[in-house]
Amino acid sequence: MTVSRIRRALLAASAAAVALPVLAQPAAAPAELRIGFQKGAAILVLARKQQLIEQRLKDLGVGSVKWVEFSFGPPMLEAMGAGAVDLGSVGDTPPIFAQAGGSPLVYVAATPSSQHAVLVPPGSAIRTLADLKGKRVAFGKGSSAHNVAVKALALAGLTLKDVEPLYLSPADATAAFNGGKLDAWVVWDPYVAIAERHYGARAIADTSDKRLASASYYLASRDFATRYPQVLQAVLDEIGKLTQRSTQRRDELAAVAAEATGIDRATWQTVFARAEVSFGPVTPANVQQQQELADSFFAQGVIPRRIKVADAVWTPPAP
Repeated sequence: MTVSRIRRALLAASAAAVALPVLAQPAAAPAELRIGFQKGAAILVLARKQQLIEQRLKDLGVGSVKWVEFSFGPPMLEAMGAGAVDLGSVGDTPPIFAQAGGSPLVYVAATPSSQHAVLVPPGSAIRTLADLKGKRVAFGKGSSAHNVAVKALALAGLTLKDVEPLYLSPADATAAFNGGKLDAWVVWDPYVAIAERHYGARAIADTSDKRLASASYYLASRDFATRYPQVLQAVLDEIGKLTQRSTQRRDELAAVAAEATGIDRATWQTVFARAEVSFGPVTPANVQQQQELADSFFAQGVIPRRIKVADAVWTPPAP
């Protein structure tokens, strides 16, 4: 073969190599992992205090872990959708709103939801869910309490159109509830326990009724889960092991949560005494439950479009 032919062959081979598609490969580790948390999320608060995730990720080359606090789920997922947070834990409803809004998030693990309740003030004449018709009912829009409110009303043959919904954050709802500006408040622990113990609130329904119960989820940004699957799996492993240990150490969870929030330890003991503490993968039952919630919200005009929850479930890397 002549020199010119060799040159032409090499050029052709180079061109063919350039034309081949470049498959995205997971990166080794990010410089920083950003975890969104709420003070009431005792497992994450305990993980932060004990530096468990930091220790595990150091060996994987992650430079640091940044903890970002949020008051409740929807703002956390907004931040995640904007690329400001990589991982966080929320109730069942925020992911529905986020996916309907086009946020690139994925479900990565499931855990039982904290207890929720429909609360009325002390001395209220409201006794049943049917009595809520025409009343002022507060809950966080897009929060897990939003779902409980819809389900609770449905048990009485009502919808949100039959009440006056007031979309309030837990802090604002607390003030309104104590100020006599609400007829009912749908919220989760520890706010339920606080209202019952300190404000004399009375629950007319709660999620011990399995018709109202649901799950909570760990969510990650799709970009982070795609680029760093091994790092994400390592974090979930640590959270899972801590959760398992904590099932027999509820007083420790109460102490940690009390220290983080300033809410008295006795209230947190009430919360964890009735909480189901577990952790695991997102199951087909979880997906079905979330899909039913999404379909219900779309039918009622709560979200703007249909979504397929299964499209937002992460597949962990093979061992």
